[in-house]
Amino acid sequence: MSIAIKNFLFLVDSKLLTMSKPKEAEVPSINLLGSGTVVKGEIKLNGDFRIDGMFIGSISCKGKIVVGATGVIEGEIICQNADFSGEIKANVKVAELLTLKESAKFTGDISTNKLAIEPGAKFSGNCVMDISGSKVPFSNEKPDDQRPKQTGTQ
Repeated sequence: MSIAIKNFLFLVDSKLLTMSKPKEAEVPSINLLGSGTVVKGEIKLNGDFRIDGMFIGSISCKGKIVVGATGVIEGEIICQNADFSGEIKANVKVAELLTLKESAKFTGDISTNKLAIEPGAKFSGNCVMDISGSKVPFSNEKPDDQRPKQTGTQ
């Protein structure tokens, strides 16, 4: 009789284990555009993105974008963080930190919370720094200055 009880308990425990498996943590992906590769279009991604080739178009990234020394971007970039070492001709919105490394050649407009420019980096354009710490809007969100203004008395 004790054997039957042990088997029954084992089956119950086994069912509980299979029904309550812990969820695996979602690991952000790391994506790479290799040297010598040319891509035109629109890219939306949740993970990080390293560009050592050439990209023409728009990138919306919830992670970090790294443009290597051989990387070239023309278009629009929206991301959380960015490190640029290559040649960038784009309008860029970075929610947290944008770093222009020594070999970077940047032409365009920047909207970011924090900007670091290393000696030797080239920058031509405008920069707006948001010191409030709010997130830079992603492609389907409107920035505050483009939202309808509320009118009326309060």
